[in-house]
Amino acid sequence: MVAFVISQFGVGVASGARIAFWLAAFLLFYVYAGYPLLLAMIGLFVRRPRPNVGFTPRISVLIAAYNEEEAIERKIEQTLALEYAAGKIEVLVLSDCSTDRTDEIVKAFPDSRVRLVRMLERRGKTFAQNVGVKEATGEVIVFSDATAIYHPKALLYLACNYEGPSVGAVSGRYQYFDPGQQSPTGLGSVAFWNYENLIKKLQSGIRTITGCCGCIYSVRKAAYTELPADIISDLVQPLQAIRKGYRVVFEDRALAYEETTQSTSEEFSMRVRVVTRAMRGLLSVADLLKPWKFAWPAFQLWSHKIMRWMVPLFLIALLVANSLLLDSSFYRVTLAVQLFFYAAALLNILLPLHRQWKPLGIPLFFCTLNAAALVSMLEICRGRKYVTWQTVRARR
Repeated sequence: MVAFVISQFGVGVASGARIAFWLAAFLLFYVYAGYPLLLAMIGLFVRRPRPNVGFTPRISVLIAAYNEEEAIERKIEQTLALEYAAGKIEVLVLSDCSTDRTDEIVKAFPDSRVRLVRMLERRGKTFAQNVGVKEATGEVIVFSDATAIYHPKALLYLACNYEGPSVGAVSGRYQYFDPGQQSPTGLGSVAFWNYENLIKKLQSGIRTITGCCGCIYSVRKAAYTELPADIISDLVQPLQAIRKGYRVVFEDRALAYEETTQSTSEEFSMRVRVVTRAMRGLLSVADLLKPWKFAWPAFQLWSHKIMRWMVPLFLIALLVANSLLLDSSFYRVTLAVQLFFYAAALLNILLPLHRQWKPLGIPLFFCTLNAAALVSMLEICRGRKYVTWQTVRARR
């Protein structure tokens, strides 16, 4: 009798493990492949013409900066050199109480279109943007980082989308690069953002995107919403525009180049901060998750944000379930593949193998990304808030 009970228990465990394995595998497939394929299929029945360059409203470029003395002068010069009507552009540097020469450099800049807006106290990027928008005179506000390099026509491409009144925000496109070819997560970062840009392009072609690229995105000033300091603006600002009835467009011709992080610890810390702020931000507009109120945005947010953040849980479930299913060669192979993948990531932390063969950096980036999402969930449960940031170059 005892042997029978034990055997039945074993059968039950194996059956439950198989269900967990295939459910986790399906969810992972949907997040990374099924959702983009579904967007591509829907896109076959939707055609949105690309706007022509020509509409040039007054633009205010807001550059949030904290201790950016190494980059700020070059960034201002590059911004003013972009192809746009000289009389229709201003540059506001939002200094979050910088303690280096950032403010001094901006004040000494020999162009009346450049202004320094220094915060009275250090309260982070989102708060600085709230202040900057009030100071800005442009019809369209462009948000940039001090290290982002824009395509010469980037502002023209962003601006032309605002000719119609239905557009409330426009995102440009990231292009990461690893100048020294030394970053352990560099190739993974480049591949990931190319993948993200593809998804944004598919979303925008159908109706609207639900998040912008932080170093190159814009908002119609009339559509801007003042946000709490602990919320990430490049996700929540476009979501607020959607709540007001606007579309948010992805303009892939408006290109921004930015350098990848140069160490795994930098990448992990940055991802934890960004994802924690994004989770907190999404909770602030939770009504957009209700498909009966916002059908298309809710579908995107559940498929592309919430389920993406849950990937580490799916990965853990897949590994645990697989370890209980070693009675067939198929499951033994799938377990070996998972263990090899994680071992490759761990080995790349200990030894710089990516310098010999770049694809070895992809497992490490994937694991870093999902470990950061898992830690961010814990940070949200703990009530942790990320408001200010540190300039990476200042710590090198």
